[in-house]
Amino acid sequence: MSRNIPTADNVTVIPALSPTEIKERKYKQIRVAAYCRVSTDHEEQQNSYQVQIAYYTDLINSNPEWTLAGIFADEGISGTQTKNRTQFNKMIRKCKQKKIDLVLCKSISRFARNTVDCLEYIRELKLLGIGVMFEKENINTMTMNSEFIISLYGSFAQAESESISKNVTWGVEKSFKEGKVKYSLDKMLGFRRGDDGKPVIVEEEAETVRYIYKLYLDGLSLKRIARRLRDEGIKKWNGTTDWTAVTVYGILKNEKYAGDAVLQKTYTVDCILHKQVKNNG
Repeated sequence: MSRNIPTADNVTVIPALSPTEIKERKYKQIRVAAYCRVSTDHEEQQNSYQVQIAYYTDLINSNPEWTLAGIFADEGISGTQTKNRTQFNKMIRKCKQKKIDLVLCKSISRFARNTVDCLEYIRELKLLGIGVMFEKENINTMTMNSEFIISLYGSFAQAESESISKNVTWGVEKSFKEGKVKYSLDKMLGFRRGDDGKPVIVEEEAETVRYIYKLYLDGLSLKRIARRLRDEGIKKWNGTTDWTAVTVYGILKNEKYAGDAVLQKTYTVDCILHKQVKNNG
């Protein structure tokens, strides 16, 4: 039997923990999440994507000190920028909500190929008390005293992206020189893609294109051409009749109707920002 023992005014009695509370404190599990990413949506990469998810699920569940806080995986997304990586950003939000204690990642290049982004997120998570473990480099950001190694590996990953980008650009330019042209015909009036991948004329739509050129040569303005097309109920490539001067101008200036193809009208400034600008020569 318990007895009520009087206590002094300056004494605070701390109640004993229940067996359940003792067990929970003793065996508190670390909430571990994993992030994985593949850069393309090709079939062989999809296999890698599924393998990574299965691997981290088994790895986390097999550790008695860990509990699974989620597998975050972006498929077919470039790692040079984080803004387009939906799952990555979702993971960061959960970290800020204190729902994750540790993040696992295969390598720094999977986490980010942009050195600035890589360091920024690692610092942000570290301030929240959340570490990132990179398996390939054998790095735990919570136990590191310096960011030098992270910066070094991050720079290597960024340099690799830049090298891949240059190789891809070289390949595209080489195919251009050989006359290999990729036609975007999905929204082009008068053409469809044939079984061999080359443009095939759709005669019904071609008549509309010829009519537009004839009206322009007859001296009609873009607005008057658009108005006549609307009045006559002539359909665009998508089946609507909402012709505008801009639509007419797009057809008149499209060199493909003359059998030509002007390539590299725009170009990407660099592989990190992915910003496309008009090519003025």
